[in-house]
Amino acid sequence: MRLLATGYRLLAPRALRTEPIAPSAPLWSNTRVAALTIPQRAFLLAIAPCIVPASANMKPAAADAMVALIEGTLASRTPAMRRQFHLFLTVLRWLPCLRYLRPLDRLDGARQDAVLRWFQDHPLQLVRGGFWGVRTLLLLGHYGQPANGPSIAYAPSTDGNAVLHARTRR
Repeated sequence: MRLLATGYRLLAPRALRTEPIAPSAPLWSNTRVAALTIPQRAFLLAIAPCIVPASANMKPAAADAMVALIEGTLASRTPAMRRQFHLFLTVLRWLPCLRYLRPLDRLDGARQDAVLRWFQDHPLQLVRGGFWGVRTLLLLGHYGQPANGPSIAYAPSTDGNAVLHARTRR
């Protein structure tokens, strides 16, 4: 019998398992999950112009739409992944206090850029990965809004993947 290593357990192939992997924790749910707290929302909106310069002049409705897209994405993730994201946001906000005596969202533009560059180029992959996760969510929140798609020449297909399927038939 071949065992597969996943996480902290060794699991037998699906046919030989007698118990579910996560008995009481569904991976997604129809219930609304508050993925971000109000301070986390404010922090993301404060650092968004450093990461997505086009979001600097957002109207409140666009900022709410941005946060809603980010929350929707986080809500579909596992609770463990949401906890990791919350922990990284806390580290991202408060670690600059060691050097500048202020949290990241209270620094001036040049110092914010320096701190974010440090996170982006950090030698530990875990730190870089956390930063790129935050960056990806901020980009999704801004450019995922239908009004911002044309600014990057994004024109979604109205007929599904018919163009892609036509290319593969050639």
